[in-house]
Amino acid sequence: MNPSSRPVAVVTGASAGIGRAFTHALADRGHDLVLVARDTDRLEALATELRDAYGAAAEVLGADLSDPAELATVEARVADPDRPIELLVNNAGFGTVGKFVSLPLEREQQEIHLNVLALVRLTHAALLGLVVRGHGGVINVSSIAGYQPTPGNATYGATKAYVTSFTEAVHEELKGTGVKCMVLAPGFTRTEFQARAGVDSSEVPGFMWQDAPTVVQHALRAYDKGRAVCLPGPLNTATGAFTAVTPHAITRRIAGLIVTKSEK
Repeated sequence: MNPSSRPVAVVTGASAGIGRAFTHALADRGHDLVLVARDTDRLEALATELRDAYGAAAEVLGADLSDPAELATVEARVADPDRPIELLVNNAGFGTVGKFVSLPLEREQQEIHLNVLALVRLTHAALLGLVVRGHGGVINVSSIAGYQPTPGNATYGATKAYVTSFTEAVHEELKGTGVKCMVLAPGFTRTEFQARAGVDSSEVPGFMWQDAPTVVQHALRAYDKGRAVCLPGPLNTATGAFTAVTPHAITRRIAGLIVTKSEK
């Protein structure tokens, strides 16, 4: 068993952005952490920060979740009955920008593997123990991009649509078990995501942006209330409502124009 009395949260994509913000917020709430990302050096530095700032223990688990063998290692840690977890935050993911036919197929497949398959496998690994124990939960990070077809971002938007639909369905299945499952669908958030995807976001108006700690604050408040979905902030809530009632013939054109303007 975990020698600490603090609950344990696993955060994937923990080295930067929303994942990093989750680690700080959860450590501040009294959690110990399991930090998962590819960059072990950054995770080690983060572990030191969390220990010094909050007295939290942080286990570093360097892994590329798009690699089946490394994903299996993280699955085993998440499901380990001798070191039970209280919360899994599936945040790891990436996006590609451009016309699908022009993008390298191997990279698109890797995107699907990470954004969808790894998330599904880790969610299943976590829920096996959480349901037996009757408490805890999973937060899956999606995107407002998953609410409509996204030309120029086709694979990314499709993976996030899967994450949203999957998580909402599992949320409903878990009713009465004491276990939560929530999808977080942020909009434009100031992280490293845009640079890694090759997106020039300089033309996106300032009012459309949030910072990662604000997104996480919204997420944890919604999670505490047992919500199925968190669209952080009024702008994202309005966007989600608009796309829900607007025909895809319109929303996909709007999304396509936004992505086209941001391509480098």
